[in-house]
Amino acid sequence: MPWPSPFHYEQHSPAHCAHSPSSTPTISEGVFGRREGRDGKRKRRPTPRSPEAPASTSHDCTVLFSWTTPQQRCYCFSMMPPPRLASAILAAACRFRKPIALRHTLGVFGSCTPAVRHNASEMLPFLGLPPCLHQSALPSGHLLGSLRFCHASASESSSEVHASEILRILKSTGSSDNADLGGALRQFAENMDEDVVLKVLQKQRSNWQAALAFFNWAAGLPGYTHGSRAYTEMLDILGRMKKVRLMRQLFDEIPNERWEVVVTNRMFAVLLNRYAGAHKVQEAIEVFYLRKDYGFELDLVGFQILLMSLCRYKHVEEAEVLFRKKKDEFPHVIKSWNIILNGWCVKGSMRDAQRIWNDIIASKVERDLFTYGTFIKALTKDGRIGSAVKLFNSMWEKGINPDVAICNCIIDQLCFKKRIPEALEIFGEMNDRRCQADVATYNTLIKYLCNIKRMEKVYELLDEMEAKGCSPNNRTYSYILKTTEKPKDVIALMQRMEQTGCKLDSDTYNLILNLYVDWKYEKGVHQIWDEMERNGSGPDQRSFTIMVHGLHSQGKLDEALQYYTTMKSRGLIPEPRTKILVKAIHMKKDGAVTEDQSANMTGKNLKLDPRSRLFHVHK
Repeated sequence: MPWPSPFHYEQHSPAHCAHSPSSTPTISEGVFGRREGRDGKRKRRPTPRSPEAPASTSHDCTVLFSWTTPQQRCYCFSMMPPPRLASAILAAACRFRKPIALRHTLGVFGSCTPAVRHNASEMLPFLGLPPCLHQSALPSGHLLGSLRFCHASASESSSEVHASEILRILKSTGSSDNADLGGALRQFAENMDEDVVLKVLQKQRSNWQAALAFFNWAAGLPGYTHGSRAYTEMLDILGRMKKVRLMRQLFDEIPNERWEVVVTNRMFAVLLNRYAGAHKVQEAIEVFYLRKDYGFELDLVGFQILLMSLCRYKHVEEAEVLFRKKKDEFPHVIKSWNIILNGWCVKGSMRDAQRIWNDIIASKVERDLFTYGTFIKALTKDGRIGSAVKLFNSMWEKGINPDVAICNCIIDQLCFKKRIPEALEIFGEMNDRRCQADVATYNTLIKYLCNIKRMEKVYELLDEMEAKGCSPNNRTYSYILKTTEKPKDVIALMQRMEQTGCKLDSDTYNLILNLYVDWKYEKGVHQIWDEMERNGSGPDQRSFTIMVHGLHSQGKLDEALQYYTTMKSRGLIPEPRTKILVKAIHMKKDGAVTEDQSANMTGKNLKLDPRSRLFHVHK
């Protein structure tokens, strides 16, 4: 069966890349290789020159693997391709339909790099590869540099396929018994590697019993041993499910001769985090000092990880006691202070946060932006906006330039307290002091300016955003859309969104749909509905809810019921208030209740109005 190839090669290596236009049972030939004659001697075969191929191009070809059938052998090579071949490879597909069934047919003589990149998504039939051997291009170095052919999707796709099959079996068997599991997974024993194990464990994070059973089964396979990644993932799963005894048992069972390879800083960080999450403070501290037994230093970074783990799970008091107790062993640098300060701020104890802040000042340790940002945010959350602004201004005076996150925190709280002129003043200072405002800064100002109908200033800020290259997003336009009063204003904003490259999302579509329904603008409703369907952004449950309630408020009961029926047929779950409304419509149509009783049953809160949460898709 001929495999036509449009490429030309001039080879200078022993494995010359030629292509046979025909094949017989007595001829064995590669896709780009040599042929054997009937006498068994290898013969060179001239290849047709492609018009696009350079006049003289040489490529060193190295056989990676062979594909064998009763009719022919196929060789694949690692090579530096010419531009045309490079383009073809980059467009080639990364599909392999039956990798498990064919992996015994493939004899792999070379190995691929661990990080396999898929450079293509579509098949190139003209490459002339047999249908059952869909190749994938693997970059080695530069994208257009040395490319390697590898069977199937090399290691990555085959790992995914193996993991999916194993997960299916685990789900169907539901057994945590190693004997039962071994029988069900026997077919995967030969080809097990850490990538497959890791993918299976990551998909079983909520089912620790199945994960542990699979982990133990894989550990007993001949020729395979768990690496650091698999151990760390399994420890994390057990710790997440609060199985700290099993977690510690698994850690202690790591063979001594493999400590150097398996035990890592990352593993200790997981253990500390999970012990703290299980509120085993003393055990977490003991694990930290266990680092020394495994050849790790008791360094400051590890100590800070311990403090962060304790603070993350509200053990701030214990973390502070340990922090102060170990002062001689671990110096009080600003990062350690920040961990304790942030712990108290997150816990909501402003008194303790103020105490730590005062201690930092007394310690003469230089505060950084994180220190200021943490404390300013805590002050604003506590309602002490005056103190926060005072501290913020002191940063400017001391020559410490606040970053955009700190400025946004102050601006947001000032706007919330209706002190918009002060917020605009700080916004102006940001520009003067070269602190570049981001989209969150503009969105905060636009949101509160829209609330007080300062539309002239809103559009001024919108123009400034576009001029400075800070692209407005859907949230920006949603705040402005809520202030519109006519369909033409909405259309103008939609055109502006299109010009700036801001694509409407489902929330924005629903917001516009709300407005059109409220204005009884039927043409706009149909246009938005059709556009949502074309773009795949809806209609969703909220869209149907808007239509049902909106049509009901307009007295179009049959149409409202039609939308409700369509929503149910698409598997969308109606809100409780929508169910009550539809029930009232049916009762009203059947004459079971009077019109006044029906109105009381639906209630004012069921009417779609601008105060409904459906109108406020962005908060």
